[in-house]
Amino acid sequence: QVRLVESGGGLVQAGGSLRLSCAASGRTFSSYGMGWFRQAPGKEREFVAAISWSHSTYYADSVKGRFTISRDNAKNTVYLQMNSLKPEDTAVYYCAAGLVGGATQTGAYNSWGQGTQVTVSS
Repeated sequence: QVRLVESGGGLVQAGGSLRLSCAASGRTFSSYGMGWFRQAPGKEREFVAAISWSHSTYYADSVKGRFTISRDNAKNTVYLQMNSLKPEDTAVYYCAAGLVGGATQTGAYNSWGQGTQVTVSS
């Protein structure tokens, strides 16, 4: 397992942008598939984006074209650039690490961060 720490959340107006970061511990970061999930109040945790060890990317339909996931293996960090934010993007965003690249299910990930709040006002 790896330890994950998210940062970059906050309050933004609709149409604005935020960049989330997830710093990972450990020397095997480059071999992990990384994902971003989010959970709004009263809703289940849902897939947002994933990136494999080979930098292949995968997105939920709801964020495709607006969000971009990337990773910097030299810095043990994965990013989520969020543009054109909407009020329905409001949620706690979680970073996750797993051994399967591009997975969209929470069960495929065995390490999770503590989450960072993103609030989009209308």
